[in-house]
Amino acid sequence: MKWLFFSYSLPAEPSKARVYVWRQLKKLGAVNFQTVWVIPYSKESVAELNKLIEDIEKHKGEGLLIEGKTLTKSQEESIGKVFIDSRNEEYKELIEKCEDFFREIKFEINRKNFIFAEVEENEEELQKLKLWMKKIEKRDFVKAPLRKPAIEKIKECEKMFEDFTQRVYKQNQSKNK
Repeated sequence: MKWLFFSYSLPAEPSKARVYVWRQLKKLGAVNFQTVWVIPYSKESVAELNKLIEDIEKHKGEGLLIEGKTLTKSQEESIGKVFIDSRNEEYKELIEKCEDFFREIKFEINRKNFIFAEVEENEEELQKLKLWMKKIEKRDFVKAPLRKPAIEKIKECEKMFEDFTQRVYKQNQSKNK
């Protein structure tokens, strides 16, 4: 597999620049492997990392981008494991937020809070979860094991939301008669 290896240095201050670079690398799906950031090769990633180097240089830093391959199968497997662990961590967090979504809907049902404002609020939360899922999937180059359970949880959230919306609708229809 062809990889991009990325390294950079920045002055200690302002720390804002360091945080910015770290966030950009994470958004791209890069993982920190030993002392370098690694991401599978793609033209899009090359372009994004070159833009990042420009940003780094504006903050009086330096960036290094190298295209290459690992020399041993064990190195390749080690990098793959870091990607799997990183994506699984993200999917696990998403699954936990789905559980929070379930608890919120159940709470509203238990207190019989069948108002449109709750539908809107929960719809926004569901959209956030779905958007987050798309972001994780975009950087999931290895199809991590927790991907499938996360997809199922999102589907459960959609079903629970639809059921709740139907209850609110029916409740409001019976009030208006």
